[in-house]
Amino acid sequence: MLELIIKRIEKERKIALVENGKIIEYYEENEEEHKNEGNVYIGVTKDIVKGMQAAFVDIGTEKNSLIHLKDVLEKKDEKREKIDLNQEITKLLKPNQKLLVQIKKDSNEKKGARISTHINLPGKYIVLMPNTDIITISQKIEKKEEQDRLIKLVRENISKGNGAVIRTSAKGKDKEIIEDIKHMENKWNKILEDSKDTKQKVPRLLYKSEDIAQKMLMDLTDKGLDRVIVNDSIDYNEIDKIKKENKEYKDLVIQVKGQESIFDIYDLEGQINKIANRKIWLKCGGFITIDKTEALTAIDVNTGKYTGNKTMEDTVFKVNKEATIEIAKQLRLRDIGGIIIIDYIDMQKEEDKQEIEALLKEELKKDRSKTQIEGFTKLDLMEMTRKHICSHKD
Repeated sequence: MLELIIKRIEKERKIALVENGKIIEYYEENEEEHKNEGNVYIGVTKDIVKGMQAAFVDIGTEKNSLIHLKDVLEKKDEKREKIDLNQEITKLLKPNQKLLVQIKKDSNEKKGARISTHINLPGKYIVLMPNTDIITISQKIEKKEEQDRLIKLVRENISKGNGAVIRTSAKGKDKEIIEDIKHMENKWNKILEDSKDTKQKVPRLLYKSEDIAQKMLMDLTDKGLDRVIVNDSIDYNEIDKIKKENKEYKDLVIQVKGQESIFDIYDLEGQINKIANRKIWLKCGGFITIDKTEALTAIDVNTGKYTGNKTMEDTVFKVNKEATIEIAKQLRLRDIGGIIIIDYIDMQKEEDKQEIEALLKEELKKDRSKTQIEGFTKLDLMEMTRKHICSHKD
């Protein structure tokens, strides 16, 4: 059973995605914290920094945002075409120039937001990419026949000058995708129209991205979400509206429980308290540790109390295998993003390494976020990346 449980206390929300009583995703959201990732603005360029090949742009937020040369140039499919980064940004941008941009990474105490002219508008089945003809597809759709069908369907129904990323949820869908394309293109046309309104002030916000709960509901339409439990009428009304607008949710149950008892279900508070633990024990007696730095997240695998009853190779492989399953769970549960390095217990057999890598890829298919496995390095460290779902955890 898949459930979404939302606990609101004044301006703070705790959001837990629960599967068969176990939290598989958890987020905290404070309405007083400004989360702007995904928002689209009409901004004004201020300082052009030639040495950095970048510019600072006023988008109306407290700090000016930064845009790099790559995010000003025309978007290209880097797998097929190399981007020329030898161009001078001063020839592309001028001071006081109006610029239509989207926040790709939120600001923090030290830096302003990172922005781009490459706009992405996520729908249920596609992510619309205006001003490009690139059409790509989720790696989680593996069958070549289905890939070709979906790419053909989108290419035939999308407007000229627009591209798209076909999402995993598009698998097996037909007319729903066409409707989603039209919906997202209408949204983009409205943004364009608003950006050209000379009567409105510049800079200004043109489009606000969905909050965490809205994004989750959009992403979970094909995942069999059974029930949503809330403790507040604001959240109830918001989710009831989404349910009425999406036929996939016609059987979705929405319940309201008291503020004090809502997280008593499945002892969620106890589960949440364990999320911050550095050390996670495995059933076999081994354990993993998770250490986050500014540059990357390091995960170490240890045999711990487990000694096994066969050969050393069998002991090591069993711990590494169990650790792999737990690591995939923890990456999703903690919403760990960026570069991730996994220090497995050394394996002598190449086939054991290959099996661990294959298992990690398989377990990460359950993750809604985009992940990329680079494989074992020369130092026998597993290198991978994962994209944050909730940007404020940066």
